[in-house]
Amino acid sequence: MASPASLAGDTPEEVAEQLQSSADHNAMDPNQPAGNAAVTPPAALPGDSTEPADLTEPGSSLDELTREQDRLDIQSYRNVIADIERNEGAYSPNVSEHLMSLGSALQQSGEHAEAIAIFKRGVHLSRINDGLYGAEQIPLLQSEIRSHLALGDFAAADERQVYLYRVQLRSLSSGPRRANALMQQAGWQQQAYELRLGEHGFNRLMNMWDLYRLALNDIIKREGEHSASLLSPLYGMLRAQYLISDYQGEGSSGFSSEYDFAERQGQSRFNAYRAQSYKKGLSVIRAIQDIETTVQPGNAAVAANAYLRLADWMMWHGQDEEALANYRQAFAELAASSDAQLLQQQLFGAPVALPALEGVEGLPPTVAQEQGNALLSFSVTENGRLIDLERLDDYEDNDAKVNRLMRQLRKTQFRPRFEAGEPVATEHIVWAYDSNNW
Repeated sequence: MASPASLAGDTPEEVAEQLQSSADHNAMDPNQPAGNAAVTPPAALPGDSTEPADLTEPGSSLDELTREQDRLDIQSYRNVIADIERNEGAYSPNVSEHLMSLGSALQQSGEHAEAIAIFKRGVHLSRINDGLYGAEQIPLLQSEIRSHLALGDFAAADERQVYLYRVQLRSLSSGPRRANALMQQAGWQQQAYELRLGEHGFNRLMNMWDLYRLALNDIIKREGEHSASLLSPLYGMLRAQYLISDYQGEGSSGFSSEYDFAERQGQSRFNAYRAQSYKKGLSVIRAIQDIETTVQPGNAAVAANAYLRLADWMMWHGQDEEALANYRQAFAELAASSDAQLLQQQLFGAPVALPALEGVEGLPPTVAQEQGNALLSFSVTENGRLIDLERLDDYEDNDAKVNRLMRQLRKTQFRPRFEAGEPVATEHIVWAYDSNNW
């Protein structure tokens, strides 16, 4: 079994420098999307809170009542702030708390541009009253970032994420809050990669790996090498390795020689990461297996999933024989369970597209056939290769999207279906997609 401690590496300060270097480079990149409102906003950041959805119908009396209450709340916060400024001065430390409340109220009512200005003022006051890296800035910065995301200004959100990380690094001592901050930053690096922020996505993936690894080390120091708390950063590290191993590369930037040199340095560092990806992925998976089987000893489903995770990683990398041995072991582990047939059907009853890891699925979600506007038929061999791909529907307005999806499917590796512990071919699979969902 792999030890989580064996995955150590860069210090938090070194990662901070890498993040700042990436941000500085992105700021000078003429190809960087600014605003980029056409891109779908990312999901809520890991560990971040989200506002409740407005369940009222536009134009309804309840909706108008809610809006009126929001306006009253906003005006109330403005009045309180004005009173404090008159009595204690504009730089009173008491102003910051109410700026947070005002900004949140504006955010709730959808006035994100003004909310950003309020949050920035709160950060400025916090720096004056509590120092350059006071922890009081953290909730203000997190809220400001949410409003940037709501406006589709991902470049601004990225810049504030870098600053937020520096504040967290300086103000949070070792503990759950620091580990959660590191994982939140790692989650943002994945989202920034998926949004194609900046020119070189490989920097995002290296940052993602490093930040999850720093969170892992922080937890190990406090809780030891068998804590269940280690599973969150370990799964994050596994997601990073799937993305690193699948990275396709980018063209030359056309920058001047000083940027070409920095680009070559970054690319060289990433090449070293990718060269070790398969081995590092195995180490992470075995560390997960060690912890999960320690936390839940004798659980057949847990043991089977450990082998399944290992086999999927091997199959993803073309190590078919090693993968097959681990798939068989997973199938055998399930035989000891009281609901063996049900579990075997759930895990092996149909081909599964890889990676089968939440957060890095390569394909858009399927839908019921009556809900889809793209209907695809294909077969999967006993080796997990897709063949005989065919489009069955007659929609034409989404041809470009569906053609890209079909190209992606042809390159997808599958976990094959198993019967009696052996892989078998599966013919005439039909999957439906709604092209409006991707």
